[in-house]
Amino acid sequence: MNFSIKDIVKDNTATFLYYRHQHVYYTVVVDGNKYCFPIPLDDVADATLNLEEKAMMLMRYIRKALEDKTFVLVH
Repeated sequence: MNFSIKDIVKDNTATFLYYRHQHVYYTVVVDGNKYCFPIPLDDVADATLNLEEKAMMLMRYIRKALEDKTFVLVH
């Protein structure tokens, strides 16, 4: 992956994928490829989980996923 966080979030939408093991997962499309990243349920607390969200609003989690190598290509 040779793109920056700015390339990922600018004018992009994240879509809810699923919940598993205390994490919710969202996807984003970057350069025609779909990538998945986790959000810990502890961070969500009592917030509303929307089907779609501006990727900019989830930038914190995307950045962490890039660092942790949990920003993965969905086949």
